[in-house]
Amino acid sequence: MKPSTTFDKERVSFNVARLKKEGTNFEIVITPEKAVSYKEGNDIPIEEIVHSQKIFFDAHKGLLASEERLKSVFSTDEPLQVAKKILEEGEIQLTAEIRSKVREEKKRQLINLIHRNAADPKTGLPHPVQRIELAFEEAKVRVDEYKKADEQVQDVIKTLRPILPINFEKKKLQVLLPAEFAGKAYSTIKNLAEITKDNWLADGSWQGNLELPAGLQSELIDKLNSMTHGNVEIKNIE
Repeated sequence: MKPSTTFDKERVSFNVARLKKEGTNFEIVITPEKAVSYKEGNDIPIEEIVHSQKIFFDAHKGLLASEERLKSVFSTDEPLQVAKKILEEGEIQLTAEIRSKVREEKKRQLINLIHRNAADPKTGLPHPVQRIELAFEEAKVRVDEYKKADEQVQDVIKTLRPILPINFEKKKLQVLLPAEFAGKAYSTIKNLAEITKDNWLADGSWQGNLELPAGLQSELIDKLNSMTHGNVEIKNIE
């Protein structure tokens, strides 16, 4: 068996993905934001995530994994194939600086998600972003940097509700657009709402039913009124 070799490197902090398999640690040096995004299910080429096509027993010590051990555990010593397994089955180890950065970005995603999809049950209007930010601080919301925002938003809302009344529901509307505005306004509707009934009329006008987050209702109505100069019919339906 060939002896493990070392990899000369600068003594700097870096981020790794680690997998313990068959009693052995395997590590790769990663670009952290891309690795987290990949773990969330986004399609990112492995070669864009790893810093080099090297597999380590211990990346911080520069101890490279032997070809024999890679073949024994992974049935291949091809670095990108092994790296893919490490990313999919292992854990991402982030430096404190990067962990804080990723967590802050995930917090921003959660705040935006709540702002766009939830509403104040008293007014039916979305909570301002600044109010949500203050509620996060007051409730001491813990953001999981490794989970998608939409996977943890319900838990976050439970934490916020004693401080910030939130109605996370869908609204149903019926819309009638005059022919001269229908084409352009239809695209706006598709971007903000799910169209559940789609009906183009003989005169070129459009009538349809929509379902959208409560927090987006006011935005959609304002946009449609602006685009049609008020020549739009909008009804709430249940």
